[in-house]
Order: sequence, then structure tokens, then C-alpha cells
Amino acid sequence: MVLAIGRLVQQKCFALLLDAVPYFTPPGAAAPRVLLAGDGPERQGLRERVAAEHLPVELLGYRTDIPDLLAAADAVVLSSRWEARSLVAQEAMRAGVPVVATAVGGVPELVGDAAVLVPFADPRALGGAVRELLGDERRRTELAAAGRAQAATWPDEAATVAQVLSIYDELVQRQN
Repeated sequence: MVLAIGRLVQQKCFALLLDAVPYFTPPGAAAPRVLLAGDGPERQGLRERVAAEHLPVELLGYRTDIPDLLAAADAVVLSSRWEARSLVAQEAMRAGVPVVATAVGGVPELVGDAAVLVPFADPRALGGAVRELLGDERRRTELAAAGRAQAATWPDEAATVAQVLSIYDELVQRQN
């Protein structure tokens, strides 16, 4: 199962995800189940496109059971046109779910080598990366471990607060 999560808005570019879905499946193989969790202004358009193109995508709407969805996923896909510090990528990597993402904004720095990155606006690259990952259990296992290790390097809440306070103190001292 492939999982995508996010607000259904242009920034998240779920249209790119739908463009990539036909490339998820090797010739002669069954299509993976693709779940899209989230709600927003693009929901109706995405729903209409899924139906018109007979895509194996289920729009789940707003969900409160994201940890359960992550536990069932073989991969998480981020098709965003822009991200600063993707919460979806962070949640997936902490949960040990391999991530395929567009190499935009802060995503490459956030994930390091612990995710598969593809160029934005390239549905063949996105779909091919997902297809390869779904077909390689060993690679998924490696990325799951690498994701957890990468997540362990991120600052926790206390460290983040300490850093912000330190910057604040530095700015106040400059004014005095």
C-alpha cells in the first residue's frame, strides 16, 4: 500500500501523485493500493479525476488514525511543489515507513540519504521510484532503518525551545 497524507491544496501537488500512479505498477503486475488521507479545496477535483481515469486511488478524507495508516503502509509519497520541514516525512520516518519525495524546499536536508528523492514535476521519476521501492523489500527495510536513524538526529522539543530562546537572547543583547 502506498500512502499520501496532507491538506488537499496546490502546494501538496496531489495532481502530480495522480500523474505518477500509472507508473507505480510494473507491466503485468497488480496495481498497488494508493490511499490519500486529507481534505481541502482540491478534494472534488481529485475525486473526479480518480473516477474519470479509473485510478487505483482511494480518497480517505480527514483522518485521525494516521499512525494506523502509517503502520499499514509500504511507502509514503510526498509529491509537494514546496515544503519547509515536512511533518508527513517526519512522521513516516519516525514510524519506519520508507519515503519517496520530491526534492523541494527543506525536504532534502530533512531526510538526508534516508529517503528516495526525485525531481518535482516528473511523474515518471516519481512513479518509477515508487515502483522500484515496492518491488524491493530489502531496500524498504534499509530505508525504514535509515529513516529512524535520521529522525534520531532531529532536535526534540526541548532542544528546539532552547535554540529559539538562545536566538532571542542574542537578539535582545544586540539591541542593548
